[in-house]
Amino acid sequence: METVNSLDELSFEEAMEKLETIVSRLENGDVPLETAIELFQEGMKLSNLCGGKLELVERKIEMLIESDQGFHKKPFAPANEDKGE
Repeated sequence: METVNSLDELSFEEAMEKLETIVSRLENGDVPLETAIELFQEGMKLSNLCGGKLELVERKIEMLIESDQGFHKKPFAPANEDKGE
């Protein structure tokens, strides 16, 4: 299994690919229990890593909004945050 330090160095795409592989192996159900537990733990680390990378990107995104005064910058807010969900 990967160590946390090497997981942190993965790109979002690499982490997602590894996560998809783990999910596929677990869905097949042909891995021993000990291996399944290790795969699940690594999958959770990868999931958290991907979530963190997405949050970081969301904070960096700015949207241009057109108003009567022209265009202005507005920090990115996902649709569910705009609705107070």
